[in-house]
Amino acid sequence: MLNGKTAVVTGGSRGIGKAIVLKLASLGADVAVLCAGRLDAAEAVCAECVERCGVKAKAYCCDVSDFEKAKQTVLAIKAEFGTVHILVNNAGITRDGLAAMMKEEDFDAVLDTNLKGAFNMIRHCVGMLIRNRSGCIINITSVAGLTGNAGQCNYAASKAGLIGLTKSIAKELAPRGIRCNAVAPGFIDTEMTESQTDNPLLAAIPLGRMGTTEEVAEAVAYLAEASYVTGEVLRVDGGIAM
Repeated sequence: MLNGKTAVVTGGSRGIGKAIVLKLASLGADVAVLCAGRLDAAEAVCAECVERCGVKAKAYCCDVSDFEKAKQTVLAIKAEFGTVHILVNNAGITRDGLAAMMKEEDFDAVLDTNLKGAFNMIRHCVGMLIRNRSGCIINITSVAGLTGNAGQCNYAASKAGLIGLTKSIAKELAPRGIRCNAVAPGFIDTEMTESQTDNPLLAAIPLGRMGTTEEVAEAVAYLAEASYVTGEVLRVDGGIAM
């Protein structure tokens, strides 16, 4: 159980992020929910956490790719909750296209949010984790970061970068009692994958179906409590990246 812990979840207003917030709250964690735009949606998730789980929950609008905005948001979270014990870097975007035709701004935007955004949040939360001499960071990567994916060189690069970030942070912070792991979802039934329903790769999933957001959230919950697991990448992909 996570009673007495505070969890920060980026991209927590919908999809996988929302499921993660609700799961951590169900285990007793207070939650700070970050979103890039739809603050009303994030506030609705917080209200659900309070009503269903009786925990403290607050929504924050923050573009995690902006170093200074991320810093100010973390300071606001510290003022409201006192400290942070769990950081889940889930915020992510896609700007798909073949490399030969991809615009520079589309490559940069995906790397800035998916990879630099995770670094920004780690950088600004790590002081609290070090002072606590405990805690965990969980980065939501993707099987695309393990196998690559045609038409997603920017997305795959950002997710592969998250794996390298995860392992480096795990090595840096292990002596301080802080763990860092990653979850690598495959095809998960969310708004982001609605356009993938005709993707031939779906037929290659050994378990024969897309995953659910709740199944990803279960993996995050496991890593939040797995006190002897660090530097690991846990696939939740139905076996597609075996």
